[in-house]
Parts: sequence; C-alpha cells; structure tokens
Amino acid sequence: MVNELVRDPISGLPESPLDPDDVALVPGAALALGRLRKAGYLLVAVSNQPAAAKGVVTIERLRAVQERVLDLLRREGVVPDAIRCCFHHPEATVPELRQTCRCRKPAPGMLLDAAAELDVDLRASWMIGDTDGDVVAGAAAGCRTVLIAAPGSGHKRTGTTHADVQAPDVTAGVDAILAAVAA
Repeated sequence: MVNELVRDPISGLPESPLDPDDVALVPGAALALGRLRKAGYLLVAVSNQPAAAKGVVTIERLRAVQERVLDLLRREGVVPDAIRCCFHHPEATVPELRQTCRCRKPAPGMLLDAAAELDVDLRASWMIGDTDGDVVAGAAAGCRTVLIAAPGSGHKRTGTTHADVQAPDVTAGVDAILAAVAA
C-alpha cells in the first residue's frame, strides 16, 4: 500500500484512485521501500484493478494512475523492479475482462509470474498488503506476509486471515521485516 486511498464514486468507501490527479503517496512509504531496496530486496508491485472490468474507467485511465504512482516513487528515488496489475473481475460488466483468473488476488499468479521473471526465492520474500486478498496471495505464493491494518482499508479485511506480521503502516511493516531478517 503505497498510495493514499480516495473515496470511491460508487461505493463511497476508500479505494485506489481512479484519476491520476488524485494520486498521493502514503507518507513514509517511499522511504520505507527504499530501506527494503538498500537491504537487498527486489520490489514488486501487484495490484487488483477491477474498475475497468466494472465499466467505471478505461484500462488506459488505470494505467495513467499507475504511471502517476511510479512517477511519484521515482521522484523519491524508488522504482519497483516489476509491476503486475490484474484488470479482470469474475462479475465484470465488460465481457472481455470477465473471468476468474490466476492473477487476481487472492490467487498468487502475479507473484508467481514476477518471481519466475526475476528469479526470486519466494520463501525468502515478503508480501506487504492491506487486504485479506494480499495476505492469502502472499501465503499461497510461499511468501511471509505483512498485513498493514490501515483504517481506510478495513472493509477489505475480515479478521480471519493470518499474516506473519501485522503493522499499522508500511513503515512499521518494513521495520518488522528488517528486524526479522536481522534476528
């Protein structure tokens, strides 16, 4: 979770931005990611982006939002090694995006694909996320997991998944990872 959530125009709940102008990084997130990079970790971003499948915005708009996130991270000196987005949804209104796929979290497909591409040992890796789907995908891929228990994404957590670490924000999550590695 590196970008601030914004109010979804349909549900009213905090969700990922749908407009590049609404993108802002979570305070401290880029610095925390930089600490992981300095410790030798590769950075891979995996994101479910179902708004195009639901007919809310275009894939091009979602790609522009992603590019804005990357631009802000670059300005902070952090660039992910890989980015994977799933635009599918099993209940999509856009027929070509309606499917149950292996990439949509909680399935681990995006993590498995990135690991194969980058020759990553998933057992030595960590999945950081703020939803049950993030934790389940990370565990299914063989990663250790960090659940960021940010209040805004609470509607995406049931309390039934078990992460290796729970943290209030990305900075605390990275602190926990680096402490675990040092132990």
